[in-house]
Amino acid sequence: MVAKMKKFTFLAYYGDYDAFLHELRDLGLIHVAASDRAVEDNGQPDELLLKLKQLCEAQKILNRQIDKKSEAPLNKPDIERGEKIPREIELVQNEKALLSQQLQVSIKERDMLRPWGNFDPENIERLRRAGYELEFFIVPDNQYNPEWEAIYDAVIVKRETSKTYFVTLTKTGKVADELNLETVKIPGISLTQLDELIVSLREKVCAQDQKLKELAADLPSLEAAIKDSERKINYTKVRQSATPLADDKLMLLQGWAPADNQQEISDYLESKAVYFDVSDPTPEDEVPIKFKNNKFARLFEPIAELYMLPKYTEIDLTPYFAPFYMVFFGLSLGDIGYGAFLLTAATLAKIIQKSKLGSTMKAILSLVQVLGASTMVVGLLTGGFFGFDLYSLNWPVAQALKEKVFFDNNQMFMLSLVLGVVQVLFGMCMKVFNRIKQQGFKYSLSTIGWIVLLVSFIVSMLLPNVLPMFGTAHLIVLTPAALLIYFYNSPGKNPFLNLGIGVWDTYNMATGLLGDVLSYVRLFALGLSGGILASVFNSLAAGMSPDNAIGKPIVYLLIFLIGHAINIFMNVLGAIVHPVRLTFVEFYKNSEFEGGGKKYNPFRN
Repeated sequence: MVAKMKKFTFLAYYGDYDAFLHELRDLGLIHVAASDRAVEDNGQPDELLLKLKQLCEAQKILNRQIDKKSEAPLNKPDIERGEKIPREIELVQNEKALLSQQLQVSIKERDMLRPWGNFDPENIERLRRAGYELEFFIVPDNQYNPEWEAIYDAVIVKRETSKTYFVTLTKTGKVADELNLETVKIPGISLTQLDELIVSLREKVCAQDQKLKELAADLPSLEAAIKDSERKINYTKVRQSATPLADDKLMLLQGWAPADNQQEISDYLESKAVYFDVSDPTPEDEVPIKFKNNKFARLFEPIAELYMLPKYTEIDLTPYFAPFYMVFFGLSLGDIGYGAFLLTAATLAKIIQKSKLGSTMKAILSLVQVLGASTMVVGLLTGGFFGFDLYSLNWPVAQALKEKVFFDNNQMFMLSLVLGVVQVLFGMCMKVFNRIKQQGFKYSLSTIGWIVLLVSFIVSMLLPNVLPMFGTAHLIVLTPAALLIYFYNSPGKNPFLNLGIGVWDTYNMATGLLGDVLSYVRLFALGLSGGILASVFNSLAAGMSPDNAIGKPIVYLLIFLIGHAINIFMNVLGAIVHPVRLTFVEFYKNSEFEGGGKKYNPFRN
């Protein structure tokens, strides 16, 4: 259910406004309402957001530098130190980028120089000073002319990959023009010097990487700076949510808090330099949503939040879809062994990692425990245990259970349809209560008529002797239901308009309800396919095992474990997704769920 909220209106003197906001943040119970007025942009929020973005990017970079195998000690958090880290990372990255560019150029020059061998470029310069030009050429083997050796003193340096590397020595230095070839520009550094330079550059790049790793020790400082920036951004947003009054001498601020905390908030504010008023929300107010469910329904709140939060005036459907979701998950997975695996894994994780788990992770593991237990219970209907049929065993316990709870495929198919009918009708009942709560009882009468009509046909099919279809008793039930459907679907409007709307609703019901109910067949299909795949992996494990005492159990166990690990992963994924779809599409639609609520997020440190 949705917790009742109270509207708080605060009026503070502008000189005391900042002090009051700090006191309000220390209280940590007021969800500040955003103001609709245009806020003067002084650039501060943009600067804070840019700073936060830089800090978060720096955090991602340093997280990649942490060696998870050997955890290095971390420094104590220091906000001032954390704010300097993005600039230090930028300097390191710029230096590394420059060195990397130089390294790539040097490697390219070395690869180009390697075929010519290791020589001192100073010798080429000596020849040039003596009046001789040494030119370097590369041509395909079939284009090299041996006559060049006599004409231009050509010397072949190397032949490889169908190419000829040669040099010419002349006084004119115009060989390239005469032969219509392009000269190769040789770096003014020897091969040995290039190798030394590459080694040096790589060492400098590694040194920059080491600097990043050393900065990773200051991650706590960076995280503290991120939290401080988020706190400043939140404070700035709240500060700008107030409306100035009386020539900006007074600041008007509105917020929301759970009704359960009203007395605590009032006692806290009594001693503060602020006027405040407490009132109930009006229908026009955008009231934040805070769930207030029992321990069981609270486990399913993360699933409800995947879609949309209800409006404050709506009924929270979380407690009502939770039992259905639990059963649907069990039907989709449908194996006692798989359910026992989930239950055991979640239980062991809670025990072993008890001190390290946060409240969110504990809640998720508790939900896995519940879903695993549901899978085990539902698995008793088919008797599947890691793909083996328990009810085929000649055990007294197995045979006794088979007589009492066993369902064959036809019965499982019918069970899925029955559950679909039950949830759809239950959703329509929730639609009645939603309309009563939001609009009034008369706006729910049409839906009540549809529920009566549908239930009467179900009773007539199941108990024809009690309520014969279209018999006198059935017609007595159908008549008022039809009147509500066709003439009271829009109270206060023209009867002919109501009749037209009723006919349209009839068409939508006839086509929509059938599709809604048939959607629940996927529960049977998922459970059946998972069981078949499990038995297939068992057959593969038995058929592919060699016929010897040592290899057979090893191969069998490997195929069994890998196969069932894949099957568990795929089926658990399907068992999560498809019940979510049935909940949000079928149940929410028939409940006339609108949603659009904002989560209660109090202003606090």
